Amino acid sequence: MKNIYTFGLSVLLTIALIGCKELDLAPENSFTDLTYWTSEAKAQTVLNTAYSQMFGANYFFYNEALSDNAFNGRGDNMGAASLAAGTYDPSLQRLKDEWGFHYQGIKTCNILLDNIDRIPDIDEAKLQQMKAEARFLRAFKHFQLMTWWGDIPLLDSDIDIETAQSMSRTPRAQVLEFILSELEEVAQILPANTEYAEDENGKITAGAAVALKARVQLYEGNWAGAVTECERLINGTEFGTYSLHASYEQLFLPDYENSDEAILSLQYVPQLRTWGEYFDYAPLSAGARLNAMAPTQELVDSYLMLNGSRINDAGSGYDENDPYASRDPRLTHTVVYHGYEWEEAGGGSHTIYIEPGSDPSGAGIDEYVSGSSSTSTGYYWRKYFDPTHQTAFASGLDLMLIRYADVLLMYAEAKNELNKLSAGEWDMTIKALRNRAGFTSPGALDYNAALSQGELRNVIRNERRVELAMEGLRIFDIRRWGIAEEVLNGWVHGAQFGPSGIDDGYLRVNERSFDPSKHYLWPVPRDERNLNPNLGQNPNWN
Repeated sequence: MKNIYTFGLSVLLTIALIGCKELDLAPENSFTDLTYWTSEAKAQTVLNTAYSQMFGANYFFYNEALSDNAFNGRGDNMGAASLAAGTYDPSLQRLKDEWGFHYQGIKTCNILLDNIDRIPDIDEAKLQQMKAEARFLRAFKHFQLMTWWGDIPLLDSDIDIETAQSMSRTPRAQVLEFILSELEEVAQILPANTEYAEDENGKITAGAAVALKARVQLYEGNWAGAVTECERLINGTEFGTYSLHASYEQLFLPDYENSDEAILSLQYVPQLRTWGEYFDYAPLSAGARLNAMAPTQELVDSYLMLNGSRINDAGSGYDENDPYASRDPRLTHTVVYHGYEWEEAGGGSHTIYIEPGSDPSGAGIDEYVSGSSSTSTGYYWRKYFDPTHQTAFASGLDLMLIRYADVLLMYAEAKNELNKLSAGEWDMTIKALRNRAGFTSPGALDYNAALSQGELRNVIRNERRVELAMEGLRIFDIRRWGIAEEVLNGWVHGAQFGPSGIDDGYLRVNERSFDPSKHYLWPVPRDERNLNPNLGQNPNWN
């Protein structure tokens, strides 16, 4: 797929992107000209455009700051500060941009699907595969929209301006039915990951369709449906062969980006298509420009002790004066904390000093200072840092949207919600993930039959949080679990660098508010409603 991008991007640089930021506009370029559809190569260029519009690194990372895992402390990147704090309204630019971004991608898919049959002498198998890829992307886009907004316009073909300006939103249940039906049908058409050539890595597979269908079912609370889809990947090879990569740390490095764990990824190409968000996430001493998003104390506290205990459990061994010792190794592979040994790309390392006044050199470049360009929480990010990055942290590292670890976590959660999580299923899901992470204690690894369903629920949810931290999924989890009003109300905290008399010295970095009567659905963007009043509005929004 990277080779396809290399070909496609050189073409796309000279072609205006398909679609538009609002549903009321129609593209006027060569892709909508009926004389364009003369060869498979031209259709592939349109499909490449649809791939490039699937998702973005900006949403992938900054969605983390919508949750209790991170804080956007500089500016309002992707609306993260406003959305997390609950201070937004329908005029927020993020709402308009994301609505437009997804419908732009849907329009590209529909243009391809409405026109590809015009191509003469195209191989039938190739034709059906390209259609299936576009249908997957269209379903993925509708799923993103439905998750944020509920009822949305369902577009299964290209529309004209008059229709766009007058159409109403489709009931959510109908959108859901469309998504599930499309994913099931394309899963039967798309090749498995083992059927693609190496230079086609990154193309959508049958396994991606099944995994996305499992996610949709999970988000709907259809536990039996989620189990069925996960078992299609866990127990057989019809839809592909997947497994956990041996090393959690390696999983997020360029040399291992096409491992057997990757099911669906955003594909990037060094020099041609890159992302650069880490320029504002890494420690300043590692070359970052400033810190715009930092992990929270709440995320750090969620990592277990090596013996399997939560830090506040009696007998856990947690030492507040040495808080990062004997912790889940995934903490070190995800979050940079005071005293962290930062590994250099060319070998060697240097210590990250974050506690105020601790840097022995006196430079204090990474130290927490309120209102400065350094971390706003006392932490920096490490996960997804690309040691081979180019200038300004430009990276060609792929970003995984769905990986096999998520399938295992979905399976464990769904089985437990059905009250059917056995020791064997624990071993192949939670125990397997903790083994890979580096746990060795029986207290962390062994199934505990004495735990109630509710207690297991908390264990699985926490495992999901730490395994998938910095992958933009936490916000969707806390919303579907109905706990957003619990974790997004009140103060979010940073490291213990503040006054001892306030929250035991843990920094108060952001006060948040989540109103369950309205915030579980985003408001329809104001500009969209001005263009088309028939779109209506979600409850308790103006």
